[in-house]
Amino acid sequence: MDLHHPIPREFPEHRETIKRLKSSDDHFRHLYNEYHRLDDEIYRIEEEIDFATDQEIEELKMRRAKLKDYIYHLISHAPVVAPAINAAHAVRAQAH
Repeated sequence: MDLHHPIPREFPEHRETIKRLKSSDDHFRHLYNEYHRLDDEIYRIEEEIDFATDQEIEELKMRRAKLKDYIYHLISHAPVVAPAINAAHAVRAQAH
């Protein structure tokens, strides 16, 4: 069983939006990286590579869940970007 919960696997229908936000939005990228840092920390504890008390692991999982919810909010409210081919066609149409 895979214990990691990466954002692209959690929200596969939003892969393109996630990719776009990671490359264009510093705030999103910071949250994304923090989520994956927490996910990795939780994984290391669950695999007994690192140690934490039950309370510490529950707090980490709660932080990860809240961060995931906020990341989903940002993804689901991100502006829709038209595919590049349509945008290029629109620019050419305006020029004529």
